[in-house]
Amino acid sequence: MNKRVKLWDRYFELFLSEEQIHERVKAIARELNKDYLGKRPIFVAVLNGSVHFASDITRFFHDKCELSFVKYTSYQGLQSTGKLQRLLGMQENIFGRHVILIEDIVDSGLTVAGICEELATFEPLSLRVATLLYKPKARIHPIKPDYVGFEIANDFVVGYGLDYNGLGRNLSEIYRSV
Repeated sequence: MNKRVKLWDRYFELFLSEEQIHERVKAIARELNKDYLGKRPIFVAVLNGSVHFASDITRFFHDKCELSFVKYTSYQGLQSTGKLQRLLGMQENIFGRHVILIEDIVDSGLTVAGICEELATFEPLSLRVATLLYKPKARIHPIKPDYVGFEIANDFVVGYGLDYNGLGRNLSEIYRSV
């Protein structure tokens, strides 16, 4: 059965099941548990899209950690505008801390690079990127995430936090545009 959803004027077909997502998120959390044992990292989740991923990653992280949020925008409809705008900044001090930036998707790399550049000015001890989805063929900026859930084609996807003009974030699976 080919599961489809309609959001606004577009149809999307099932791409990644809830089970596939959760297995991969648990695998990333195992890597993070190993890499950050005893280091009390601060996870910085990029709102709104990474909220489910960040929640699951931190839930499966078994050592002490903190969670903070930032909000930037660069998308309108199906495309990136190419301009990064900060809507909500961090309140926590990350100087000398291990920081893991949590993103839902890295495509062009411009958003992640811009956020990392800004976070680096606060002089964290380390700064790494974890993303659920990575589109290497869409990459413009040379940044490559340190932890990747799934490498995908340059398709437009929704679900598990990702949206199409505000809809679809609540879907427990990931769907791609048809």
